[in-house]
Amino acid sequence: MCGAIFLEGIDVGMFNVALPSIRADLPMETGELQWIISAYILGYGGFVLLGGRAADLFGRRRVFLIALTVFLAFTGLGALATDPWMLIVARAATGVAAAFMAPAGLSIITTTFTGATRDRAVLIYSGVGAGGFSVGLVAGGLLTMFGWRWVFIAPLVIAAALLAIAVPFIPRAANALAALSRGRLDVLGGLTVTTALVVLVAGIEGAPHRPLLTTVVTFAIGALLLLAFVVVERRAAQPLVRFGIFRHANLVRANLGAALLAGGFLGFQFVVALYLQEELGWSVLETSLALLVSGIDVIIAPLFTPRLVARFGTRRVILGGLVLAALAYALFLPVAPDWTYAMMFPSFLAIGLAFAFAYGPLTIAATEDVEDDEQGLAGGLLYTGFQFGGAIGLAVVSGLLVALESTEAEGVEAYRGALFGPLVFAIAAVAIAAGGVLRRRAVSRV
Repeated sequence: MCGAIFLEGIDVGMFNVALPSIRADLPMETGELQWIISAYILGYGGFVLLGGRAADLFGRRRVFLIALTVFLAFTGLGALATDPWMLIVARAATGVAAAFMAPAGLSIITTTFTGATRDRAVLIYSGVGAGGFSVGLVAGGLLTMFGWRWVFIAPLVIAAALLAIAVPFIPRAANALAALSRGRLDVLGGLTVTTALVVLVAGIEGAPHRPLLTTVVTFAIGALLLLAFVVVERRAAQPLVRFGIFRHANLVRANLGAALLAGGFLGFQFVVALYLQEELGWSVLETSLALLVSGIDVIIAPLFTPRLVARFGTRRVILGGLVLAALAYALFLPVAPDWTYAMMFPSFLAIGLAFAFAYGPLTIAATEDVEDDEQGLAGGLLYTGFQFGGAIGLAVVSGLLVALESTEAEGVEAYRGALFGPLVFAIAAVAIAAGGVLRRRAVSRV
């Protein structure tokens, strides 16, 4: 399971640093370029609820293996892309496969372990996933030196190895056939919510360079589709999302925090990768190595975060991590063309620590109060928050860059302005986490 989440992390990480090389080979505008990442995120985030529920209903092992096979196939197809649309379609399909694979893997872990061992397993799992992203940053730089298509080939090899190991070693669930006989997947609900969120993100991305009326109509369509999703779910015999699950306050706060954390982080990485390579002229490898320190979470998360959670509690550790994220973006705001790496280093280190302290505990908070038969759904909701938060963060930052470029903002001014997006996301996340801590204190006093 850790191998699978590592695969998902390394796959996303490699593309962040490969974007300028892809732009050079397949001419793409800034607004179009971000869809290479967003297509994956939208496919992932749009279907992850469906994937999580499928794992609950049809067997976690079965869903995991099928999804891993599809991931492998479309990763290979992406390496053959010759036009931007082919690359975007391949990334979207790979994201859909990951949407079924990730919650199935997480629910296998959360239903296998209990108590403190479960928390430690989740933190290790989350740390490995975040570490995969960090390794992907460096691996992406190295592989892109030989051509951007290698960022498809590496995940292909990893996926093939994982599939060969998973088939004999993941145990079959005793009640898998019974679950299959009683399960009924809410495909209509999944398609409705996916379409709604894709439309909303497209509206955010296009707002800076489209007529106001077009933007308003786009948001209205997205809102109507969300309303249709609610109607579908209320009428479904076995809904994709049982709305009663949102009575878990921890789950709601964790999902909001996850969305804002991912949105700020991916938006920040998008701006930094373009700034270092296109403004400062750094190579892909130099950019990867510069960002490597953010991978410190792969060490901190499994070794120190469990101790912090045991000592201070999940909520306080999450709050500390989100404060570090806000600090990271704030420290980078004064960026200037004459900045040295030493001046950028504190931001990259702070974001690594932020993920070490927030990512795993958010996963614990989102799943700890949920029954075993809805662990897949809880995992799906969490990953929906991460992925759509990331998509919106990328759309906001891309839109800000396009808007600033249209006002003839030059060089670093455009990048500096776009960095306000991640900072606002982080501040909102801190406010939500602080509310959870204060609520806990009030309850304790009573």
